[in-house]
Amino acid sequence: MPPNVFHFRSPLPSAPLVQFSPSLTFWTHEKQCYNRKDCQRTKGMNLTKKKLISILILILSIISILRLLGLTVSTLSPASLGYPPLSTRNKVAAHESSKQPGRPLNSTLTEKEFKVLSNLIALKSPCNLLIVGFHPQYLILSSMNSAGNTVFLEDNHDTISKVTTNSNSTRIYKLGYNVPAKEAYSQLKHARENQACAPNPRLLQTSKCKLALKSLPAEVYEKIWDVIVVDGPSGDSPESPGRMAPIYTASVLARAGNVSDVLVHDVDRMIEKWFSWEFLCHENLMYSKGKLWHFRIKGHFNSTIFCPA
Repeated sequence: MPPNVFHFRSPLPSAPLVQFSPSLTFWTHEKQCYNRKDCQRTKGMNLTKKKLISILILILSIISILRLLGLTVSTLSPASLGYPPLSTRNKVAAHESSKQPGRPLNSTLTEKEFKVLSNLIALKSPCNLLIVGFHPQYLILSSMNSAGNTVFLEDNHDTISKVTTNSNSTRIYKLGYNVPAKEAYSQLKHARENQACAPNPRLLQTSKCKLALKSLPAEVYEKIWDVIVVDGPSGDSPESPGRMAPIYTASVLARAGNVSDVLVHDVDRMIEKWFSWEFLCHENLMYSKGKLWHFRIKGHFNSTIFCPA
């Protein structure tokens, strides 16, 4: 028989063991906020202060950045941008040239690019130097080559009328060429499909190739050019004269001698890059500096192609 189990139940207390004072409870709540509206107002004020601080920090940051940019721009100078120093006379000429139509302002050679040219002329002088396009900088090259012959071909008549040379060894002629740059692809296709565009210097003046410059002064076809520089026409828009024919003609003239150096400026542009690869050839590239490419072309009288496959 299981043992009896006695159950004990504690009596319920007649009152709570701990009582909170009503006055204390009210004071605590009153210290936090008197009513719900006050609580909401306090929270709103705290949030507004945070936003104002964030906006103030953002404004100060923007002002600091703008001041830094202003300081950077103000400290830039033509020398820091890489432009070569010009004499007082050349500065005036450069200013006049920049105002003439059809001459891009960004076509000026940088100091490093011009050094490539001047070093080459110093090495080759006296020599036959042909320059397509004109900048006041190039007068320095002609003076360096005073014992040789320098010929400029410029398409802007206003530029030609304002240029004066102090040497009989330097001449400037009008370049009668106005094929717009937008026709570059069709002219390149024509050259690839026509045997008349083969690199034959003897037939250049009577060539049926659309890219051949056939109305140049007689001495351009008769001389063997040691250095040819292509920096014109402007070619700075689809409607302006492009450099397709000058690059092609320079590549043909360069093959008339044993060795000729051809330099093309503004090769960051598509036409200059395309036609340089097509007619001056990658394997002939000797040097590149900035937007200037230097090719060395060896004479190939019997060749029917410009570049090996």
